[in-house]
Amino acid sequence: MALALKLVPVLVLTYALVNSYAVEDGFGQCENVVKKWTTSALGQEAKEDKHTLRDLLFFLHVPRTGGRTYFHCFLKKLYSGSDECPRSYDKLHFDPSKQKCRLLVTHDDYSMISKLPKEKTSMVTILRNPVDRVFSAYEFSIEVAARFLVHPNLTSATQMAGRLRSKSPGMSTLDIWPWKYLVPWMREDLFSRRDARKLRGSDRIESNNPYSMQEIVMPLLQYINDPIARDIVHNGATFQMAGITNNSYFPEAHEVRHCVLKYKVLGDYVLQVAKKRLDDMLYVGLTEDHKESAAMFANVVGAQVISQTLSSNATTKWKPANQKSGHSSLISNPEADHEDHLVGQTNTTVHSTDLISDNRENMTVKKLMGSYEGCIKNLRKTHSRRRTLSLRRIAPANFSKTDRVKVPEMVLEEIRSLNQLDVELYEYARNIFTNQHQKSLFQPYDTTEGLGRLGSIFSNYSSDGGVMSLRLLSLGMFVALFLLLVYVNARRKISKVKI
Repeated sequence: MALALKLVPVLVLTYALVNSYAVEDGFGQCENVVKKWTTSALGQEAKEDKHTLRDLLFFLHVPRTGGRTYFHCFLKKLYSGSDECPRSYDKLHFDPSKQKCRLLVTHDDYSMISKLPKEKTSMVTILRNPVDRVFSAYEFSIEVAARFLVHPNLTSATQMAGRLRSKSPGMSTLDIWPWKYLVPWMREDLFSRRDARKLRGSDRIESNNPYSMQEIVMPLLQYINDPIARDIVHNGATFQMAGITNNSYFPEAHEVRHCVLKYKVLGDYVLQVAKKRLDDMLYVGLTEDHKESAAMFANVVGAQVISQTLSSNATTKWKPANQKSGHSSLISNPEADHEDHLVGQTNTTVHSTDLISDNRENMTVKKLMGSYEGCIKNLRKTHSRRRTLSLRRIAPANFSKTDRVKVPEMVLEEIRSLNQLDVELYEYARNIFTNQHQKSLFQPYDTTEGLGRLGSIFSNYSSDGGVMSLRLLSLGMFVALFLLLVYVNARRKISKVKI
C-alpha cells in the first residue's frame, strides 16, 4: 500500500508530461499544415492589372453585407439572364471550361476560383463591421426559422420544407451557405422553446430585451458561444476570403480551418492570405459606406461592364432586361413564400426582372445609378414587410437598432474577441476602400458617355466625398480667378504710371 502511494505522484507527473508532449506535437503538426498552406497561397502570382475587368466577374458575397442589393440593383441590370452562370448562389453546377457565362454570384468561398479560369476572372466583394454582421446573421437565422412556426410541430415543418424545395424551380435559403446550417439549427431551437412554453402553460417573459428572451428565442450570448457559430459565423469573412469555410473546394481547407479553430494563434496566417485576396480584387466595398460604395461600384465596375458588353456586341443589341433565361440565380425563399400563403399573407418575393426599367442597349453609368436608387427602395420595403411578418410569430421578441443598445458591453466585447480576424480584415478593407475612392476620383477611365472617371463621378453620381472634392475644386478655381484679376489690375496701374 505504501509503495502504491509513493508511485501516485510519479504516475501523475508521467501523465502530465505525456499529455504535454501530445499537445505540443498536435500544435506543431497544425502549425506545419497551416504554414505550408499559407506559403502556397501567398506564392500565387498576382494579376498584372487587377483594375481591368476580365471576361468573368466573380462576386464573392459575404453573407449579411448587402450583397443582395448589388446583385438585384446593379448586376441584374448589367448582365442578361443568359450571361449568368447557372445556379449561382449554390454549389457549382456547370463546367467552367465549357460554359460561356460572364457573371458568377455566390456565397461559396474563394476556393471557387479553383473551378474557374483564374486568368480570365475578376473578383469583387463587400465587407461589413464584424459586430454588425454577427448581429445580422443571428437575426436573419431567427427570422427565416420563425416562418416555419405556422406548423404545429417541427416534424411537420421539416417535411413541408422538403416537399416545397423539391417542387420549386427557384433557389431556397436552405440550399445556400451558411443558412443551410444556421436556419435548421434555429428552427429546431424555436420549436423546442415553443413546446417548453406550452408544457409550462405560461407565456410569461422574464426579459424585455429581445436578445435575451430565452423563453422564446436563443439568447445572443448563447448563440455566439455555440460550437456551430464558432465554426460557421465567427471570422466568417476571413475564412471565406481565404477559402477555408466548411463549404470549401480546397482539399486541405478543412484541416487548416480546424487547426485555426483549435489554436487561435495560427489565425494570423489565414489573415495574411485573406488580405492578399482583397489586394487582388477589382473592387472592395463597405456596407457602412453605402453611398460611396455604390457610386464607386457603378463607376469602377459598372462602367467597364457597359463598355465591355457594347464592344463585344457592336452589331447586336443587348437583349431586353426582362428576357427569360434557363438559369436561375434569384435569391429566393420558396419555402418561406409558400409558408406565407398558408397563413393568408402576401407573397413578398422580389424578382429582379420586376425592378429593371431600362434596356441594356441604352445603359449608362448615370442611368445605372438612377435605377439603383429606385431598386434599393423597393428591396428595403419588401425586406421590411417580410421581416415584420416573420417576427410576429415570435412576439414580443423583435430586433431593431434601438434594441441593440440593450445588449451589454460585455457581450459586444466577446463578439469582437471571437471575431478578431474579421476585425483586422475589416480595417484592412477600409484602407483599400479609401485608396480605391481616391483613385476613382483622380484616375481617368473612358466610359460609354465619353467622360473621364472624374467627370463621370461628378456628373453621374456625387457621393459625399465627391461633393467635397468638387467644392474644393470650385474654391481653388475661384481663388485662382481672384488672383488673376488682382494681377491684371496691378498691370494696368503700372501701365498707366509709365504713360
